[in-house]
Amino acid sequence: MSETPISIHKLCDLNGAQRKSLLQRTENDLSAFMEKVIPIIDAVRRDGDKALADFANRFDKAPIAADQIRATPGEFAAARASIDRELIETLEFAAQNIRHFHERQMPETLALHETHPGVLVGDRWNAIDSVACYVPRGKGSFPSSVLMTAIPAKVAGVKKVVVITPPGPDGTVDPATLVAAEIAGVADVFKCGGAQGIAAVAFGTQTVPKCDKVVGPGSPWVVAAKKQLSSVIDPGSPAGPSELIVFSDGTVPPELVALDLCVESEHGPDSSVFFVTDSEDFAHAVASRIPAFWSQMGDVRAQYSKTVLSGPRGGIVVTRTKEEAFAFVNDYAPEHLAVLADNAWQYLTRFEHAGEILLGPHSAISIANFVLGPSHVLPTGAAAKTMSPLAVFDFLKRTSIASLSEAAYESFAGHAERLARYEGFDGHANAVSSIRDKVLHAAARTS
Repeated sequence: MSETPISIHKLCDLNGAQRKSLLQRTENDLSAFMEKVIPIIDAVRRDGDKALADFANRFDKAPIAADQIRATPGEFAAARASIDRELIETLEFAAQNIRHFHERQMPETLALHETHPGVLVGDRWNAIDSVACYVPRGKGSFPSSVLMTAIPAKVAGVKKVVVITPPGPDGTVDPATLVAAEIAGVADVFKCGGAQGIAAVAFGTQTVPKCDKVVGPGSPWVVAAKKQLSSVIDPGSPAGPSELIVFSDGTVPPELVALDLCVESEHGPDSSVFFVTDSEDFAHAVASRIPAFWSQMGDVRAQYSKTVLSGPRGGIVVTRTKEEAFAFVNDYAPEHLAVLADNAWQYLTRFEHAGEILLGPHSAISIANFVLGPSHVLPTGAAAKTMSPLAVFDFLKRTSIASLSEAAYESFAGHAERLARYEGFDGHANAVSSIRDKVLHAAARTS
């Protein structure tokens, strides 16, 4: 018997409040962070690079000065020289897949269609001017997040792409993160993480440029700062602590489910990870297999996983029927959803809300997280009910385009005037009335 029992939640035994509690994530209640980030934001707005250096020393234990915020060309060169060639090849492999996926995703720059004779309507897409890609570091190093955020931005045509990331205790950027930035085509990497990093790109400092948008996953401090600064910088879709639901119909080995539950739960104690099943026997079979995989993980990651899977935001949810299981998953709207079944495709239409859906026993979460192609920056906190994974569309803006011929104008104007009169807009109505006709006819006679 494991010393750390897996939480097993029987859905039919829970009242409304208890069921609602299962749906909660760390980021759902940011009250403890919202006020705390205000002085950090104010200091960065007031003191710029000096504040960033002070916070790096204070929060990251990184001895850097105000003139050392930007990663230098020498640091890029040293980073490339310090990591294994095999890792560089893997980063390049991942980058190729990510770039290909997002190139195929790009819409036509100008797409018009004729809805009536002489009426052209459609969309023009063009890139936003600048974006900051946030790459966390607190519980590890994440060069994959550089590729998953910067490459879609580059493919979209963003003119200015920068990376912000917390410095390590030695005052440097994680070397693989610098190499990933280089592979993605980003030369501007800045040593500022947490709420102070978000403030830096929101306001700009002596070194860090002000950006139009910030994307990427982060801690509750980062999420809170994004919320506080949402009127200053576009915070993108929420990408808080990791979430995963594994659904299985019991047609795969319980060891496979147990193995995948350890994936997102090792991110940190603020993660949310559930296995959902309609079989209590299979639930217990999976629970009994998990400790064996903890024993094959490092102590820190194993403890993170134990904390999550034995706590209120993780474990196993047992339902009476598959219909109840589908309903719970859709209500939860997870960041990642793994469907482990021999015939996983039969369940695809039953799941409406998830950042990504991975179908079948070979569609490993780890492959999707690192090298598959679609971005691993996914909506969290149930935002998948209305939001989508990070993609080229997050770096593009759409402008409506329309053009009417003279004949088309004549067939539309009367309808527009009628509605304008009804809604009380005299200027609108006059602009499509006989007044406009007289102006246009007069202009035609003099031309």
